[in-house]
Amino acid sequence: MAQQHLDRLTAVDASFLAQEGPASHMHIGGLVICEGPAPGYEEMLDHIRTRLHLVPRYRQRLAQPPLETGRPLWVDDPTFNLEYHVRQTALPSPGSEDQLMRLVARIMSQQLDRSKPLWEMWIIEGLDDGGFALISKTHHAMVDGISGVDLATVMFDLSPVPPEVPHSDEPWQPRHEPTGAELVAGGAIGLARAAAGATASALGIVRNPQATLRALGEAAEGLGEVAWAGLNPAPATPLNVEIGPHRRYRVVRNRLEDFKEVKNAFGGTVNDVVLTVVSGALRDWLHSRGMRTEGLELRALVPVSTRAQDEKGDLGNRITVMRGPLPVYIGDPIARLRAVKASMDGLKESKQAVGAEVLTGVQSFAPPTILAQASRLNFSTRLFNLIVTNVPGPQLPLYVRGREMHDVFPVAFLPKGHSLAIAIMSYNGQMNFGLLGDYDALPDLDRIGDGIEASLAELLALARRRKAPAKASANGASRVGSPV
Repeated sequence: MAQQHLDRLTAVDASFLAQEGPASHMHIGGLVICEGPAPGYEEMLDHIRTRLHLVPRYRQRLAQPPLETGRPLWVDDPTFNLEYHVRQTALPSPGSEDQLMRLVARIMSQQLDRSKPLWEMWIIEGLDDGGFALISKTHHAMVDGISGVDLATVMFDLSPVPPEVPHSDEPWQPRHEPTGAELVAGGAIGLARAAAGATASALGIVRNPQATLRALGEAAEGLGEVAWAGLNPAPATPLNVEIGPHRRYRVVRNRLEDFKEVKNAFGGTVNDVVLTVVSGALRDWLHSRGMRTEGLELRALVPVSTRAQDEKGDLGNRITVMRGPLPVYIGDPIARLRAVKASMDGLKESKQAVGAEVLTGVQSFAPPTILAQASRLNFSTRLFNLIVTNVPGPQLPLYVRGREMHDVFPVAFLPKGHSLAIAIMSYNGQMNFGLLGDYDALPDLDRIGDGIEASLAELLALARRRKAPAKASANGASRVGSPV
């Protein structure tokens, strides 16, 4: 067998492993609903098998160097079995959407086996409309949301007729399992590469001291803002409680056009409207729990991709985070949107994201035990109340073996002490929300889902009311100057 190239996990990827616990699963995923009937199981296996070479990580498992001499490495799994990772089941009659959501929640409640490649895919038949569903589940250490969208080319096509995919003439053969000495050496090589990167940076300082001083100043400001955030914790809420291993899942369908209509009427970005809608839903939910919201602003952890254009499709995480505002104290939806916009504009101008990236760079040199503690601090309950992540998807229809994908709903994860995560993904004119909740802490998860629908409908009605007088005024002006 060929010598195995050992690929060490990045600091961010390793941190996702360190944060996982019995109740805090660090996998992410998605629910895809397609027109039926479903392809046969063997057909789906062949479809995936012919494309797996495009994502070699899917045939790799974790390997830990002896005595924690470095971060884990990715190595070929010598016992890789596609049938283990791709599973098939069916909903009992009638195959309702509620039944499908319960199945998603059950699948997401089970941790991935770390002795195997960290992914699963489930083919779900028996939907009441005759269609079928795909449920994907991938550990966050393996792929982040943005690169995950790019890697959808493994499964999805742009046309009903699947294109020919170039493939190797030789069947896949795992490279030999590395010895303990090779794993130690692999960790050392990874550390040397990080040191080489630091040396290159140092040479850059000599060549361009003014630019370096500016960058150092920004980094210092950023670290200061991250430290300030740590000293000003997120407020205590019913969202931030001890969680168990079991989950609930709820989806909300929306139109991307509606979010754009609101932001065009009142300013801001689509993401500002998303945070405003989430704020309105959480305000209603807190009131239903008997909690007062005067002066209360929740904080959302908003992941931001730092992946460059030429890195699209690369494996591994290139993300940093910002803490977005959720001003649940504001009852008026337009005032709430303006407050979100002002805060988000300030965050973008601040150095908070730069500071988070600097901390990640420092962690690149940290031994695994120190890294584990640092990663837990990054997802500390003190810093935020819930994750809200918005992933842009393709704005054209995709197909699986000639069947059109009708809906896609993302699934985030729940860090320790966080009972709710909201993931949003746009696709082909849709703007769909996936709400993941702790089973025991959020028996009223549907209330938050209903609140998202109501909050968007309220903003949309106000946007259209604002547009109507302008249109009437324009029509009146044109009539004044028209011939009789």
